[in-house]
Amino acid sequence: MSAVIDATHDPALRSWVECANGHADFPIQNLPIGVAQPGAAPAQGAVAIGDQVLLLGDALDAGLFEGAARDAATLAARATLNDFMAAGAAPRQALRRALSALLARGSAAEARARLCLRPAADCTLLLPARIGDYTDFYVGLHHAENVGRLFRPENPLLPNYKHVPIGYHGRASSVRVGADPRRPCGQLKAPSDAAPRFAPSEKLDFELELGIWIGPGNAPGEPIPVGEAADHVAGYCLLNDWSARDIQAWEYQPLGPFLGKSFATTISPWVVTPEALAPFRVPQPPRPADDPAPLPYLWDAADQQGGALALGLSVTLQSAAMREAGLPPMVLARSDARHMYWTVAQLVAHHSSNGCDLRPGDLFGSGTISTPGPEGLGSLLEIARGGAAPITLPSGETRRFLEDGDVVVLAARAEREGFVPIGFGPCHGAVRPA
Repeated sequence: MSAVIDATHDPALRSWVECANGHADFPIQNLPIGVAQPGAAPAQGAVAIGDQVLLLGDALDAGLFEGAARDAATLAARATLNDFMAAGAAPRQALRRALSALLARGSAAEARARLCLRPAADCTLLLPARIGDYTDFYVGLHHAENVGRLFRPENPLLPNYKHVPIGYHGRASSVRVGADPRRPCGQLKAPSDAAPRFAPSEKLDFELELGIWIGPGNAPGEPIPVGEAADHVAGYCLLNDWSARDIQAWEYQPLGPFLGKSFATTISPWVVTPEALAPFRVPQPPRPADDPAPLPYLWDAADQQGGALALGLSVTLQSAAMREAGLPPMVLARSDARHMYWTVAQLVAHHSSNGCDLRPGDLFGSGTISTPGPEGLGSLLEIARGGAAPITLPSGETRRFLEDGDVVVLAARAEREGFVPIGFGPCHGAVRPA
């Protein structure tokens, strides 16, 4: 059941929650779902509306939902969203329609609904779901080319890249909302070193990625066809897959990323639904004429016509010295989700193509999404060219890689003429000392 544009996307729609009208991320046209803990009370499912959250458990107790929407809200009100994600698109869409009517100006239930609101600043936003498995892909073509040129100037892309979505199995236990990563220690070995040493990473980096939450999933041995893959996506978030480039460089042969990646992955707390993003679906950019055609199990004409997202992405950095001097964060990159070489549906289809069962609450990372030009490079590895071209911050400091105290914030904004823009909320992380 694909998401469609309907009355919930009406640009004229306004909320009685006045701070939502014109809000950069969470107008009434968005309505992302998450898990919030208001003060010392138990955690429950919640919806972002402006700078407020609507607590779904409280809304259920107040009798604000009926029928299919009540059934969906019962699932979404729990302390994790796994059961809600498992239910699929129809319950999610019923809840969205009910929330839109409830929060719109003129709602007959406004007085009761007001009692279910809390300032987002007074709530702790938690991990939306129990993540059983986390897979990080590598779909940013320009990132792959940039990194390849650093290490293989004559052959930046490996032969399989344009034939198969590349990914690796990550560590789900270290995925956090708003995590401030501690600088990891590990084995380091520069080319000139006679032997490795164990020390804090000296080449800590961020990665600008899109996170994809899995919905119903599939039974073991039953692949998901690419034309049905969209029905198994529960929503999206931002994802920073912190990387210790020096640990990774020494350990990753022959089995791929391990401790250089598994120490921390930070995500944004709100699940932006496929329904909220329906107006921002755009055609997948055409492949160059000399690129290989995807194999049939990865190809669906409808997916190619609407499988990409018009979603602007950005990264800012603010050092401790910048904060002390009152200097605003520095924009490091402005990219776009349309630079993903493979669609999300292709990722789902490929991941399940060998019979691997995807489960509700599983998380995908897109891989670093960079632009072809220098304005949108999604990692310091690219921006500073492996450390050979350090950048200068407004404070006069330089950076080859991240230093302790640096705060990295990812942001996203979906825009299309004729519709109200929506955002994801920040994906925030501050580097702590080893």
